Amino acid sequence: MHYTGTIWRPPYESGSLLLEAAAGCTHHRCKFCTLYDELPFRFRLSPLEDIEADLAEAQELLRGQLVQRDFLVGANPFVLQTERLKAIAGRIRRYFPECRTIGCFARVTDVGRKTDEALRELRRLGYDGLTIGVETGYDPALHFMDKGYQARDIVEQAHRLDEAGIAYHFFYLAGMPYNAPASRSVNSWSPGAGRGEAAALASASVFNQTSPRILGSSMLTVYPQSRLFSEMQAGRWTEAGEVEKLEELKTLVEHLERPLYFAALGASNAVSVHGFLPEERDAVAAKLA
Repeated sequence: MHYTGTIWRPPYESGSLLLEAAAGCTHHRCKFCTLYDELPFRFRLSPLEDIEADLAEAQELLRGQLVQRDFLVGANPFVLQTERLKAIAGRIRRYFPECRTIGCFARVTDVGRKTDEALRELRRLGYDGLTIGVETGYDPALHFMDKGYQARDIVEQAHRLDEAGIAYHFFYLAGMPYNAPASRSVNSWSPGAGRGEAAALASASVFNQTSPRILGSSMLTVYPQSRLFSEMQAGRWTEAGEVEKLEELKTLVEHLERPLYFAALGASNAVSVHGFLPEERDAVAAKLA
C-alpha cells in the first residue's frame, strides 16, 4: 500500500479501508499542528495509478471480506477537484462494488470550494461522513491559531452539506482560547486568560446551528516544534491547565442542544468519556466535573 508518513484517522474509522488519496495538508498553517511536519512537501496528490494498485492489493488481501466503507487518508482529501474525487470513487466501486460510503478529512474551506451541484453529485457517488476539524466555534481562537475561517463559515458550509445530504462529524480542541499573560493588555481579538468557558459557549452556539452526527474532542497538546510553542516562548500565549480544559468540555456538553454522539477518547484527554446527547448528558458531564 502507498502510505506516506504517519497515517491519521478518526477512532470511528477503525473498520474502514484506508486509502491514500493525498498526503500532507493544503493549509499547513494552524499554529498548534505538527501532524504533517515530517513530510518533505506541503501537499501532494496520490497518482491514480497508485490508488488503483492499492485497491488491487487490498482486494487480494481482503478476499472474501466485505468492504462497506472506505476512508481516504491525508489531512484534507476533500480539497481535491470534483472530477478527481469522482475518478477515485469509480475505482473504489470497481474493486469493491459493495462499498456503500467514502469518508475523509475535510477543512471547512474545502467544502466552500465545491458548488452545490458538485456536493450533491459526490453524495450520489457515496461521499458521506466527512470528518471536519473545526477545533472551536470561538472566533478569537480561530483567528489566533490561523485556522483560515470564521465561525460563520462553519455554519454556512455545514448547512450546504446538510442540503447535499452529506453527513459530517466535528472535532473540537479543548484549550484553544488565547490565554494572554496577565501582564499583557488584551486587544480586540485576543480573549485573555481563562477563556475556556467563553469558547465553550460560543462553540455550543455554533454547533447548535449545525447537525454533526459525532462531536469528537481532544485536549490541545503543545509540541516544541509547533508555531504555538514559539508563541508561548515569546509570552504571547499561555496554556490552559487540565482542570480548565475539563471545565471547558463540561460547559460545552451542558449547552449542546442538537442530538449527537460526544466522544472524548483520544490519548490527549485527561478523562475518557463518551455518550449520546442529550440522553446521557448528565452522565457525561459528571465525568468531566
